[in-house]
Amino acid sequence: MTEDKFKRDEDLFCPGHRACPGCGAALASKLVTEATGPQTILSMPTGCMEVTTTPYPESAWGVSWIHNIFENAASVAGGVETAYRAFDKRDKKGYMDHDDVNFVVMAGDGATFDIGIRSLSGMMERGHDVLYICYDNEAYMNTGIQRSSSTPIGAATTTSPAGEESLGEDIHKKDMPSIAAAHGLEYVATASVAYPEDFKNKVEKALEIEGPKYIQVFAPCPRGWRHDSRNSVEIARLAVQTGMYPIYEMEDGEITNVKEVKDRKPVEDYLKAQGRFKHLFEKDEGEEVIKDLQKIADVNAEELGIDK
Repeated sequence: MTEDKFKRDEDLFCPGHRACPGCGAALASKLVTEATGPQTILSMPTGCMEVTTTPYPESAWGVSWIHNIFENAASVAGGVETAYRAFDKRDKKGYMDHDDVNFVVMAGDGATFDIGIRSLSGMMERGHDVLYICYDNEAYMNTGIQRSSSTPIGAATTTSPAGEESLGEDIHKKDMPSIAAAHGLEYVATASVAYPEDFKNKVEKALEIEGPKYIQVFAPCPRGWRHDSRNSVEIARLAVQTGMYPIYEMEDGEITNVKEVKDRKPVEDYLKAQGRFKHLFEKDEGEEVIKDLQKIADVNAEELGIDK
């Protein structure tokens, strides 16, 4: 349930939080609350946004907010949604109708792709009316920039470091949207903080659908990706413009809408903007990894019809 589309006087994600300058996840959080409105119960596991937005006794959230352990945000959201359904069956005096509340999860890729995938799978399989939003910054940033199964090949992290014997991460990024779609979800989408209206429109659309929904939003991390904080949005845009992070919608398992890209840029433009890929341009072996990443972008473009 939303109201007065994107036009509200109150901040539901307030300034004064402790996220880093240029934090893509913080921008994603603000955009989410602009789309959901105040009648929202948001579950959030441990991660960057939990740590930076709710240091006791402070909170940046203007919506009902629940902190969960790393692995169970989807389960908690499903439990809250089930409780509201139970309230609907009783005398409604003093209770808010289930249909008047948005049940949302916001979690990082570590809590989504890895640690929390079991509870997420269960929530989706049971059919809870929950919108799960993953802010994807491609590593465990809060605990020290360790690799996750969202980390792209070639990226240097503290647990996939680049050095004499390594070119960084050597496993391809997990296709989490397809995994979500395989659960039979009616709506799955990817988005980027570089395209805020598109992201908010997708959140609004998802909230109109009964049952589980999944949105994955690309959210650069200046600290983990080693780029200037002022360039976060531009880097997020380059990910889309190169085909490295395509933006699309899936409805009932079928691709229904893809953001097309005119004059798609080479992947090198995206890689050179980030320190986590710097080593690829300093070692002869890095050229093969760059070619591999370009191939990933080209396959994305061909399979999704990105090129305009």
